[in-house]
Amino acid sequence: MNDEIMLNEGVELSRNFITEAIDEDLASGRFNKIITRFPPEPNGYLHIGHAKALCIDFSMAERYNGVCNLRYDDTNPAKEEVEYVDAIEEDIRWLGFNWAGKYYASDYFKQMYDYAVELIKKGKAYVCSLSADEITQTRGTLTTPGVECEERNRSVEENLELFERMKNGEFPDGSMTLRAKIDMASPNMNMRDPVMYRIKHVEHHHVGDEWCIYPMYDWAHGLEDSIEGVSHSMCSLEYEDHRPLYDWFLNELNIYHPRQIEFARLNINYVVLSKRKLIQLVKEGYVRGWDDPRMPTLRGLRRRGYTPTAVKNFINMVGVSKVNSVVDYAMLEHALRDEANKKALRVMAVLDPIKLVIDNYPEGKFEYLEADNNPEDENAGKREVPFSRELYIEREDFMAVPEKKFFRLAPGREVRLKHAYYVTCTGYETDENGNVTVVHCNYDPASRGGWSEDGRKVKATLHWVSAQHALEAEVRLYGRLFTVENPDSAEGSFLDYLNKDSLEIIEKAYVEPSLADAKQGVSYQFLRLGYFCLDDDAVKENRLVFNRSVALKDSK
Repeated sequence: MNDEIMLNEGVELSRNFITEAIDEDLASGRFNKIITRFPPEPNGYLHIGHAKALCIDFSMAERYNGVCNLRYDDTNPAKEEVEYVDAIEEDIRWLGFNWAGKYYASDYFKQMYDYAVELIKKGKAYVCSLSADEITQTRGTLTTPGVECEERNRSVEENLELFERMKNGEFPDGSMTLRAKIDMASPNMNMRDPVMYRIKHVEHHHVGDEWCIYPMYDWAHGLEDSIEGVSHSMCSLEYEDHRPLYDWFLNELNIYHPRQIEFARLNINYVVLSKRKLIQLVKEGYVRGWDDPRMPTLRGLRRRGYTPTAVKNFINMVGVSKVNSVVDYAMLEHALRDEANKKALRVMAVLDPIKLVIDNYPEGKFEYLEADNNPEDENAGKREVPFSRELYIEREDFMAVPEKKFFRLAPGREVRLKHAYYVTCTGYETDENGNVTVVHCNYDPASRGGWSEDGRKVKATLHWVSAQHALEAEVRLYGRLFTVENPDSAEGSFLDYLNKDSLEIIEKAYVEPSLADAKQGVSYQFLRLGYFCLDDDAVKENRLVFNRSVALKDSK
């Protein structure tokens, strides 16, 4: 068997403790077929943290010629919506994965109810009228045992009757729960008579108003895995302490028993991954929606220009471990930058323009210069870039009084114009405030293509666009959404650390005319400026709008 797990599209996930466990289970005959599941709750959009679990679940199935199911853990109807169901499926397909079967936890509500009745009949579950706060107060601490509810020892018959009445809607929300009868003195707090069902008179997105009692995740999780015949139930590390409860329910019911394996979840600095906080950012208008390119959602990353391959390469770089850690956001940017360098089409754009006039270039003349679309890819071909007497260059590429170690354009200094000619600055014009408005140069006609016949060297090469041929474009430059590495644990609200400069909109940049045919899903390297992609608004509004996906180098 190969030593890597294919994530499709040529991306590989290295072997790890999960593959070792699966290998052992197959060798021992514990399981004959690998069946995994990706179990999102449809209460928000998928983010980069979900991508790790998603890649693990699907890639393990692919590696062992098994199947991975998509299952919605829709046991909390107050927060779940069809909108999120549709978005989850779109994002999974975008990453390049396909599920074998699609299931809902709510499809099993009747079966779960019957299993609960079975536990009641065995004396292993009881109806409790304590409130949520009272249950918390009587659960005890890590050093003191919990206090048993007085109703813990009511008769099986009474529990069956009360549980049926709960199902029939005879009691208000929060008035009763069904709890497992395990051990109120257990050193594992999860085993201290956990709640299995609570009452919620809320319409469900999938089953309507058929039910008014809903299972808790710990009760539903193992049952769903068992019903679907899952072999390996992989979840994040915080569920390791819940595994004894997972096992207890399945053992007490004596039903098919999958193996639960936990791995460290993905934590990244300078972002928040809590769905509650992401929803707050969207609903309170701190971002422009779930697909805002500053968001860590998969659709936000997609709109910013991330590709499925870049995301999966990042997941592979992070790896799979049993130890929680925080990954530097720069690693995610590196994954995109590395792929974009190989595939992005090179073009020229000027974001902060000043005009450059070549005085000795004939007025009215223009010519086309040949340029590589991507020097990293010999199959990318070439394009023709128009050149004329008047150009736009970046304002920062000229200094009237150059500072030390400034090697770009200045009075009397010669530089290379990319793909074009050597030019020497002969002067400049300013407005009434002293701001430079026009730079004047002469060019060397013998340096066409950007190379001097006499072999003289210049220290700087500038990008440019022909003023006569340039297209106007809006360009959006994105920074990190937060100013501190861990906004979740910083003092005060995470909103206090929002980066007010996380979005800079340049309303009037100039780009070369080849970008008239720019397409979504294509990465463009604006020479010297970074990697960019066409934004959704360009299609909606029929104008050029570009997002910077990532800078050419790590800002650190």
